[in-house]
Amino acid sequence: MEYIDVEWLHEYSEDPIRLVSELDGQRYEIRKLQFFRSGAVGFACKDQCSSGTDLGTMAVPSLTEINASSEFSDVAITAQLFEHLWHQHVSGRT
Repeated sequence: MEYIDVEWLHEYSEDPIRLVSELDGQRYEIRKLQFFRSGAVGFACKDQCSSGTDLGTMAVPSLTEINASSEFSDVAITAQLFEHLWHQHVSGRT
């Protein structure tokens, strides 16, 4: 598993500004959180989703590829941090 935290630098009010994902060995999303300017947090996993958040249908590019765009800033995070964020924002909603 791999865990990434992507900041999306843009001015669109309806799109998320942060995407945090758990990726499988082929870099497909297993679980994802999306953070919006409004403070809302959407989530998606295999069986559920909220706030229009869905899992991607294509493999996520490498950190190097993502960071090559000035629109994104991506870092790897630990499984523990991902689980903390997941439980903080999803527990009780599923």
